[in-house]
Amino acid sequence: MLAALKQYPSSVILLLSSSLLLSLGRAITLPYLVVYLSSGFDLGINDIGLMVGGALIIASLMSVYGGYLTDKFSSYPLILCFTICFITGFVGMCLTGSIWLFFCFLVVFNFAYSVIDVVVKATFGRLLPLNEQSRAFSVRYTLINVGHAVGPFLGACLAHMSLKLPFVVSASLGAVFFFAYLLYGERRLNPGETTSIPLSFMAVGRVLLRDRRLVCFTLGGVLSTVVIGQYTAYLSQYLVTTYTAEFTYQVISAVVAVNAVVVIFLQYPLGKRISVNHLNLWLIAGLSLFLIGVTGFAMASSVLQWSIAMLVFTLGEIIVFPTEYMFIDRIAPAALRGIYYGAQNLSNLGGALGPVLCGYALVNYPAQWMFYMLAAFIIAGGFFYLLGASIREDQGHNIKQP
Repeated sequence: MLAALKQYPSSVILLLSSSLLLSLGRAITLPYLVVYLSSGFDLGINDIGLMVGGALIIASLMSVYGGYLTDKFSSYPLILCFTICFITGFVGMCLTGSIWLFFCFLVVFNFAYSVIDVVVKATFGRLLPLNEQSRAFSVRYTLINVGHAVGPFLGACLAHMSLKLPFVVSASLGAVFFFAYLLYGERRLNPGETTSIPLSFMAVGRVLLRDRRLVCFTLGGVLSTVVIGQYTAYLSQYLVTTYTAEFTYQVISAVVAVNAVVVIFLQYPLGKRISVNHLNLWLIAGLSLFLIGVTGFAMASSVLQWSIAMLVFTLGEIIVFPTEYMFIDRIAPAALRGIYYGAQNLSNLGGALGPVLCGYALVNYPAQWMFYMLAAFIIAGGFFYLLGASIREDQGHNIKQP
């Protein structure tokens, strides 16, 4: 991976650094929001879940508009502006004593993170040739997972010293990236060509709804992210219901470690081999590994078996995510690449729904039925992915002035 980084221009390396620094900042603080909100604002678990989940849902919906801005304005001011929002969100959460202001700052931070994510993905499509994009997406996803693997451990150390310290460090990481991009960011990169493209957000929204391929990919993303997005949450729910608290802790610690190690060491070597000419086959392979992994979870009874199932599940993860990005980049018109990636971010809604649906299944049905439900979501998501991939380009979208 380091050899690949040396081949990229500095503008791409800087964008990749945002994936590491901002993901690290996010991962340092988010796992400890439950503790902070519980001790600082005396909130119950249900209220905390509504607050954190609600902020994620609102930010995901707003990120579609962030994608629209990406197609209208240069990436340089957008990245600087939303990095300031990222920093402001953490500083505000650290300083405020109002629960409603805290919620607003939580939305601001999540929205800023989502928009920067969209800008980076869209900019890759403008800076890199098609045959280099899978490699860049794999490097980016590896760096994101490095941040998510290291962040909680740093956050634990910082929170032990002071519950406010994770917010300060997260804001500082955002500031480091802000000044680096201010000095060395690509200032000359313009948005995509906008001739014959509707100018209003509502008009562009109608264009998105008419693109059946994008609608299918978005639905596929929402359904599959129910399984992928918050796997630690629903696995914890299942384990607490069926095993002891001690065994639950052992399994969750093991599967999180396996997931981090597999992603960090295999994401790039495997992801760079994903070919744009065989995306359907790669997608089928990744979804099949998800199914095998979920089946393994249903059958597992020891920490080793849970770890093996997570290894297979993670292999599916590191195939599906870059493949999905490449599908979106392939179907997006050059002038609408940003908003197409913004629409893709709606798949985060599935991650918010996962623990809710799994909790309902565990309360009302035998515990293992939860995994049957998750398998059904994988199959349904794969159906929409493949349906979208099968639609010809001339049937997909029509970007004429309405």
